[in-house]
Amino acid sequence: MKGGLDNILGAVGRTALVRLQRVVPGDFQGELYGKCEFLNPSGSSGDRIAEALVDDAERQGALKPGGTLVEATSGNTGAALALVAAVRGYGAVFVVPDKASPEKVAALRAFGHRVVVCPSAVEPSDPRSHHAVARKIAEDTPGAVLLRQHHNPANPEAHYRTTGPELWDQTGGELDVLVGGLGTGGTLSGAGRYLKERKPSIKVVGVDPVGSLVHDFVKHGLLTRAFPYKVEGIGEDFFPSTLDAKVLDDVVRVDDRECFLMTRELVRREGLFCGGSAGAAVAGALKWARGRKEKCVVLLPDGAGRYLSKVFNDDWMRENGFLAEDKTLGTVRELLAGRAQNLVTARSDDTLRHVIGTMKAHGISQVPVLDGDQLRGILSEVTVLRNLVSGEAHLDSTIAPIVETDYATVTPDTRIDLLQNVLADAKAALVIDGPALLGIIAKIDVIDYLARRVTA
Repeated sequence: MKGGLDNILGAVGRTALVRLQRVVPGDFQGELYGKCEFLNPSGSSGDRIAEALVDDAERQGALKPGGTLVEATSGNTGAALALVAAVRGYGAVFVVPDKASPEKVAALRAFGHRVVVCPSAVEPSDPRSHHAVARKIAEDTPGAVLLRQHHNPANPEAHYRTTGPELWDQTGGELDVLVGGLGTGGTLSGAGRYLKERKPSIKVVGVDPVGSLVHDFVKHGLLTRAFPYKVEGIGEDFFPSTLDAKVLDDVVRVDDRECFLMTRELVRREGLFCGGSAGAAVAGALKWARGRKEKCVVLLPDGAGRYLSKVFNDDWMRENGFLAEDKTLGTVRELLAGRAQNLVTARSDDTLRHVIGTMKAHGISQVPVLDGDQLRGILSEVTVLRNLVSGEAHLDSTIAPIVETDYATVTPDTRIDLLQNVLADAKAALVIDGPALLGIIAKIDVIDYLARRVTA
C-alpha cells in the first residue's frame, strides 16, 4: 500500500526540532531548539545506530541467521537492538548496570530477550562489570556477537549519515552550536563531523555528569577517578573510542540534581516527554550558552516513560535529595567562600624540594599541578613520602614523574552530600568552573565546613 513501510525500522529518524521557550531564562540571548530523538520507534536515539551495528556484524560474517546479539547497555541502545532483533529474527542478551531503571529492564524483557543486571559501582575491568559480563556471555554463547557500541565505528558513522544531514536540512544550516550528552560519544562525533564539514564555524559541545571521567580526559587529557552518579545514558568510567575528541569544542559538567530538575521542567513546562539525559543536555546547554547570542540545537535522547519510577517519582527524588525544597548541606561554592586561604599550586617542572617547602609553608597536604592553564594532576604528601622512601624521587628532581590523577573534579554548584561521596573514593576533589581551577578540597575541608555550620 502506498505510504506503508516494510517494517518499523523505516520509521527511524526524521524526528521533530522544537524551540524551547518556557525553560529558557528571560535573559537568555540566543535561541535553543530540542531535537526530539525520544520520538524514534523504540524511544531513543539508539535506534539510529542499532541497525548499523547489526549490518556491520552481518557484513563481517560474525552474525549469521539465527545468531544472538549481545550488548552492554544502559538500556536505550538495548531497546533499539531488541527492535532490530525482532524484525530480523535474532536472539539477544542485554547486560545492564543496576542503576538502569526498572522500566528499561522491563522494556527489554518485553521483547522476549534475556537481561542480565550487574553492579555499577565497580571498575570497568572488574569481571562483575556489565562490560566484562557481556564479553563473557558473547564468548560462551554459540553464534553470538558482541556489538560493542562504545568501540564500533559504525556508531558515529550512522550519525554522520543520518543525524547530521537531518539537522542541516531542518535548520537550513543556520545553527551555530550542537549540544548533547556524552555517552558513547557517537552522536556528537558523527553528526558534529558532518555539520563542521558544511559549516566549520559550528561549535560542538558535550555535556558530562559530575562523576564521569570523560570531561577531564577531553579538557585536560587526564584519566581521573570516576565515581557513582544517578543519571543514566551519559557519562563513562572509561574512554569510548567512538568519541572523537577533536570534534568537540568544549565540554560542560552538570550534576544529578540539575539533570533531574530540568527533566521535570521539560515535561511540565514544554510538554516534551523526555528522560534524564535530555534534562542533562538542556541544563548543560543553558549553562554553556549563557551570555551568548547563538542558535543552539540540543539533543533529547530518550523518553520520560523509562524513568517514571525515578525522576518522576517524588519519593525517589526526595530520598536522593534532589527536590528543590529539601534542605541541603550547601554547595562547594559555600565551602570555598568560607575559606580564607587562596589556592596554592605547583608546576610540573618545580623541584620536589620546592614543593615540599610550599606545602609546609601553607600547611597543606596536597597541591594541584598546573602548567599555565593546563591541569596536570595533583601531588600529595603520601605520594611524596612513598617516592622519597623508595628512592624513586630526589629532592632536586622535578615533580613531573610523580604527579598523580587520583582525584575527582566537581563544580561550584556540586552539593556537599555528593562531595562527601566523591571523597570516599578519591584523595581530593578539584573544583573547576569552565576553564578555571577554583580550589582543591580534601576530607578535612568538608569536616571543617560542617563543623562551622553546626557552631554558626
